[in-house]
Amino acid sequence: MKLSIRKYGDPALRAKGKRVVEIDNAVRELADNMLETMRGANGIGLAAQQVGQVLQLTVVDISAVEDRPSSMAWNGKEVDPKEQMPLILLNPQIETGPEKGVASEGCLSFPEISAEIERAEWAKVRAQTMTGEMVEIEATGLLARALQHEIDHLNGILFIDRMSSAARASVSSRLKRLQKETQRGLTTNRQPRTVEPAL
Repeated sequence: MKLSIRKYGDPALRAKGKRVVEIDNAVRELADNMLETMRGANGIGLAAQQVGQVLQLTVVDISAVEDRPSSMAWNGKEVDPKEQMPLILLNPQIETGPEKGVASEGCLSFPEISAEIERAEWAKVRAQTMTGEMVEIEATGLLARALQHEIDHLNGILFIDRMSSAARASVSSRLKRLQKETQRGLTTNRQPRTVEPAL
């Protein structure tokens, strides 16, 4: 089932997710619905907060992106990232390397807004899978960026918080407009529609 994607201005996006203690049918159904929602919106990642659930749960699938390569190790073994997709991660913890890179990022909660964002080139994530297994994922490239973006969401951090002051200034009027639309939608109990593919 496709879920409504929360837009900038919705308080759920600023909430820190609660730890998933039990992987029950409700969590499994939420993860399935998040994958369907993400794919339906042409996204490559979606966090629970973006569908109004304040949980440490995110889904990522970079397999459709051809022009932004990634590398990946799963529990210390090099693997083809596309063969591991989709990732459904619970309670992830992340560490990042010192080398930084800048690349274009968007977000499904910010339709038609993108910016150059600086992120670490390498990330290591420890998380639970839907079977409850603890895994360690090392990533570079687009996958490292997507993991950082989504784990930020789980902690109430948005990609606009990572923008340079110049980038933030260049989109400030659109951000204000989006925030107003979202708040108007919340008061009339309807969500603004999704437009743009993104993280």
